Amino acid sequence: MNLYDELLSAAAAEPGRLLLQTGDGERFSYSDADRESARIANYLVALGAEPGDRVTAQLDKTPAVLWLYLACLRAGLVYHPLNTAYQASELEFFLADAEPRIVVCPGRATSLLEPLARAAGVSHVLTLDADGSGSLLQGAAGCAVDFATIPRQAGDMAALLYSSGTTGRPKGIMLSHENLAANGRALVALWCFGPGDCLLHVLPVFHVHGLFVAQHCVLMSGAAMRWLERFDATEVIQNLPDCTVMMGVPTYYTRLLTEPSFGSDCCRNMRLFISGSAPLLTETFDEFLRRTGHVILERYGMSETGMNTSNPLHGERRAGTVGLPLPGVEVRVVDDEGGVLPAGEAGRLQVKGPNVFPGYWRMPEKTREDFTPDGFFNTGDVAVMSTDGYISIVGRGKDMIISGGLNVYPKEIEQLLDSMADIEESAVIGVPHPDFGEAVVAVVVVRAGHSLREKDVITFARERIANFKVPKQVFLVEELPRNAMGKVQKNLLRERYSECCLQDRVPT
Repeated sequence: MNLYDELLSAAAAEPGRLLLQTGDGERFSYSDADRESARIANYLVALGAEPGDRVTAQLDKTPAVLWLYLACLRAGLVYHPLNTAYQASELEFFLADAEPRIVVCPGRATSLLEPLARAAGVSHVLTLDADGSGSLLQGAAGCAVDFATIPRQAGDMAALLYSSGTTGRPKGIMLSHENLAANGRALVALWCFGPGDCLLHVLPVFHVHGLFVAQHCVLMSGAAMRWLERFDATEVIQNLPDCTVMMGVPTYYTRLLTEPSFGSDCCRNMRLFISGSAPLLTETFDEFLRRTGHVILERYGMSETGMNTSNPLHGERRAGTVGLPLPGVEVRVVDDEGGVLPAGEAGRLQVKGPNVFPGYWRMPEKTREDFTPDGFFNTGDVAVMSTDGYISIVGRGKDMIISGGLNVYPKEIEQLLDSMADIEESAVIGVPHPDFGEAVVAVVVVRAGHSLREKDVITFARERIANFKVPKQVFLVEELPRNAMGKVQKNLLRERYSECCLQDRVPT
């Protein structure tokens, strides 16, 4: 099999139908996607890319990014997307670990990426800019518009995504053709996607939500999408009347609710609003229903598994829950010894199914650690299952922070801050934020005899890591609270600083 064939099969009988319309009014059909991805696939192969090679892409959101992704699939290459906010130290690791054959980036980023790529042994650095210029499309322009899709095994890797670990070292998540195909099939059926749908696509396309969940639901159903470069509440409200489905993170919905013009009128043609990547507050759920008459459908997934659970399209969408297991997905809640807990008791959430990744890239020991002997994946989340099967996520066992729908791992930031000469030690926590859901906050102990300001720490971090990981506030303390075993009590820090980010402020 090859995922590419399944993605475009729904529109095979009518290839001229609309696939994508940009905010500027550019329109692209399914046949355009087939033609342009064929050109790029031919060009990548001409450059020496072979099945299994990784292609790293750190790109702005443009239709050509979708053509590149499809080209990698049909050529048997492994697509490796990177967050556009990543900085030099982060990129250096990803390139060294993934060992891509080809890197694609905007022209403005070549001065940063080319030296890193050379050091990592990358064969080619290509450029792709938002206006369609750059060496990728220039090279592909002269290539054939036909490409024979390369057969792959169901378990062959289609994409490589990275999720930072609690140790600070990012983990490469290997997603197979069948992982992505199985999840796409289940979601199309569960959410009743069809050729009459138009998805308002406002998500970034470098992680699971925007890249796989949103795009695969469209492609596998023959639907269309309105493609906006980023979330802008005014632009979303203008485009909603022409769409039937929207997917977003909770931050998108809270921002829409702050707009006086947002209400039932602009949602008149919508059939479904879907929320994920972070917990949706019950207050947001209730206010959205009051303002629009629509009940947001919340679901639950992760990079390693795609989607695992979803509230039903037809049936009760229960606030504060992420719904029921998807067809074909097994879910269980267990205690610390692995015993299955009864309904109503909180425990570790484990999942199993064709959507679950086979393991971590070049980390067999970590793979064995995160899977049970009977094949369940330990998600790291703490959950409760109701008597009728609804899942509620009540905590995260790995201290992960979700800010604006993006995962932030405290250990990575702590290791960076601890490298500052003026800092003795640090603790990074997530606290409530009215817009992002959670904000990153650092509590640091200054070395004896040293002086430090909050803005010094923020500036240091901003120059070295992606902006969404940079602490929004930094608190300088004499010591961190510890329990009898000497472990930092982050629960006490979260309580102490729980209201610190409820209002914006300028660091001093």
